[in-house]
Amino acid sequence: MIPDFQTLMLPVLQEGAAGEVRIGDVVDHLAAKFALTDEERSALLPSGRQTTFANRVHWAKSYLGKAGLVELTGRGRFRITKEGKSILGAPPKRIDIKFLDRFPQFRAFRQATAHEEVPQGANDFADTTVKLTPDEAMRAAQRQLESELGRDLLERIVAAPPAFFEKLVIKLLIAMGYGGSTANAARALGKSGDGGVDGVIDQDPLGLDQIYVQAKRCDENTIGPGMIRDFFGALDVFKAAKGLFMTTSSFSNSARDTAKGLSKRIVLIDGNELTRLMIQFGVGCRVEETLYIKKIDEEFFEE
Repeated sequence: MIPDFQTLMLPVLQEGAAGEVRIGDVVDHLAAKFALTDEERSALLPSGRQTTFANRVHWAKSYLGKAGLVELTGRGRFRITKEGKSILGAPPKRIDIKFLDRFPQFRAFRQATAHEEVPQGANDFADTTVKLTPDEAMRAAQRQLESELGRDLLERIVAAPPAFFEKLVIKLLIAMGYGGSTANAARALGKSGDGGVDGVIDQDPLGLDQIYVQAKRCDENTIGPGMIRDFFGALDVFKAAKGLFMTTSSFSNSARDTAKGLSKRIVLIDGNELTRLMIQFGVGCRVEETLYIKKIDEEFFEE
C-alpha cells in the first residue's frame, strides 16, 4: 500500500540527515524502505506525468520546508536544516501536520491559507488523519462531482421520451469520432429496427467499416444473456463483425460472460459507462469552471 504523505514526513526528513540529497534518490530509497510493489511504484497520477508515490514524497518534503526543517539547495535537491537536525536528535514516532504546527513558519503558512476555499481535508492542519495531498483532494472532489453528475444525467435520460435516447446515442458516437456527420448518423441509426439491430454507424468517414448498434432504454431491468444472444444472431444476419449494445440499465454477469464467449466482438455499455462517456466527451453537460494545478518551473530558476 502506498503510504500517505504525512506518514512520509519523518522518513523524508531522515533521508536528508547525512547532507544534501536528490529528491529522486529519496523517492527510490523510500520506495524500497516501504517495500512497494512494482505496480505501486509505477502507479501514476491522473495527469500521467508523475507517480503517486513520488508526488506524495514531494508534498512531504514541501510541508517540511514550510516548517523550516529542510531547505532547497538546487534543482531537485534539498538538505536538512539546523532545526531539522535538532528534531532528529530526539526523533518523534511520527511527524505529521499537527507536529509541524509547533513551528512558527508553519503556523504562518497555515494562517496565510486559512481563509482560502479548498476541498475538505486538503488544508485541515488540525486533522492528523488526513491522507490526501492537496492536489489529490481536488481530484477526489472532482470524482465526487462527476459521480453526482452521472446520476443526474441517467435520471434525465430515463425520464425522457424513447426517441431522445436514440438521438443521444447519435450525438455521443459522433463526439467519440464515429458516424461521420450528424445527418449521416441520423439516417443510419434507427433505420432498421428489426432483428435486434437498431441501426448501423460508420466507424470511419468513408463507411469502410461499420458498427451495428442496439440501443435499449429502460428503468430497472437488467439485461440478460438472452438479449445478447439475440443481438449476436442479428449481427450474423447482417454479416457484421462487431456490435455495440448500449443501455441505460445494467448487464447481468451472465450477459457479460455470454458477450465475451461469442465469436463476434460485442461491446456492452451500461448506464454508468454511458454517463462516464457523456462526461468525458461533453455530451449533455458543459464545463462550468476550469481549475489549473500549477507547480514550480524548476528550469526558470536555473537561468
